[in-house]
Amino acid sequence: MRAVVLVGGFGTRLRPLTDTIPKPLLPVGHRAILELVLCNLARAGLDAAVLSLGFRSDAFARAFPDGSCAGVRLAYAVEPEPLDTAGAIAFAARQAGIDERFVVVNGDVLTDLDVRQLVRTHEQHGARATIHLTPVDDPSAFGVAEVAADGRVLRFVEKPPRDSAPSNLVNAGTYLFEPDVLDLIPAGGPISVERETFPRLVRDGTLYAVATDDYWTDTGRPELYLRANIDMISGARAWMRSDAVASGAIVAASARLERSVVASGVQIDDDASVSGSVVLDGTTVRRGAEIVDSILGPGCAVGEGALVSGSVLGAGATVAAGDQLRDARRPQPG
Repeated sequence: MRAVVLVGGFGTRLRPLTDTIPKPLLPVGHRAILELVLCNLARAGLDAAVLSLGFRSDAFARAFPDGSCAGVRLAYAVEPEPLDTAGAIAFAARQAGIDERFVVVNGDVLTDLDVRQLVRTHEQHGARATIHLTPVDDPSAFGVAEVAADGRVLRFVEKPPRDSAPSNLVNAGTYLFEPDVLDLIPAGGPISVERETFPRLVRDGTLYAVATDDYWTDTGRPELYLRANIDMISGARAWMRSDAVASGAIVAASARLERSVVASGVQIDDDASVSGSVVLDGTTVRRGAEIVDSILGPGCAVGEGALVSGSVLGAGATVAAGDQLRDARRPQPG
């Protein structure tokens, strides 16, 4: 069975970090988000995927020059224009010649879901499509499903007001489709799977769901990207974990690290402090500097005694000695 992986977004909420690095190629626990997604698919027995590409499509071919990742063979489908979620799924599936049951995953969502759970429910009910749901406290930012006792989806509402949401079970970004679902998605323009395809399947009575409380997070906002990294070093994941400090990083004995991920090639000098943060490769943090709840892109430079708090720095950004940077977005130079 093959997968379509949606990786064509602009990653606007993580700018300026994503000005130079497509979001699915950002590291979580020293491995690209996309690699972690593919690892989970491989765990369920999938061995081939087509990446639905848009923004910075060239970066993906450079990242995986042998055409594979995590033991999964890769193919590429580059959208001629933004096609929204259903349009992107259909374009990629048609480009790859998919004519049998396939999996769809969002390339910026990390989960410990065993996709084989979807397959079992799908086959049990003869479903046309089966989706993964997860409970959240506030469903208003997601697609929300009302589900019958047998798993059939009775309603699917995209981003309803919190007080009118039919449940707290939201679209978790993993789907199993029969190939004839593509017949519902005409070629040639943008179509939303959440607003058009899923409601159509609900009306036909052929959309089913599996709700689980497996680990799940969307990495699309700075605080969620930070949490995904910290989860990888804290043991929150069911079957994967990484070291906080990569080999090749240089951390002074008097530096203080707390709940942070430090990439290879990073240098953190004496008396510097890094907490609740991600520091990407090639960045330097000079003596006495303090980094709090921030993301420092590749090749950044933070001067002596500087403070960076609640901020996102793009590749190569600099913070001068003694500067105080709070809740800021600092782009790369030039």
